[in-house]
Amino acid sequence: MLWTLPAGLAAVPAFHVAHATQYMSVDEAQKAAFADAAGFDPMPALDPGIASALAVPGWSPGIWRVRGKDRPLGWFFVDRVIGKSELITYAVALDESGAIRSVEILDYRESHGGEIRLPFWRKQFVGKTASDAVQLDHDIKNVSGATLSSRHVTEGVHRLLQVYERTLKNASPAE
Repeated sequence: MLWTLPAGLAAVPAFHVAHATQYMSVDEAQKAAFADAAGFDPMPALDPGIASALAVPGWSPGIWRVRGKDRPLGWFFVDRVIGKSELITYAVALDESGAIRSVEILDYRESHGGEIRLPFWRKQFVGKTASDAVQLDHDIKNVSGATLSSRHVTEGVHRLLQVYERTLKNASPAE
């Protein structure tokens, strides 16, 4: 028996299917980054002028001041960037001096490139500060098959370090 496709069916484009996966909730990521935290105090949204200067008009990351029992511990951010065509939600934890403690991928919606979630890639950011380049193919290695996701998350992490440097570095400690 010979199977043939109806006329015009061969010209139907294949559709790209995205696979949305939530790896961690915000609460889980906060606890993973700061197991000894006594609390996470949400900060107000960034000033619109600062947000637009950081090339993110219309979007401000979620920012929390992290406090321990007797002292500030650092900062916690939740941000999102476009991977290839879908949003990637990620979290960045900074210690009190502004150095990266951890980067976590919270939600990944692309069908390819999920390797950026693997520890070997995320660990490249640990210890980086606003004075580091934090640039793909410079001090952050690319993940083959995840170039756009790697690039955009790296750019997002760099942007958050700049938010810390410009607006949070000299903020009063949590009470």
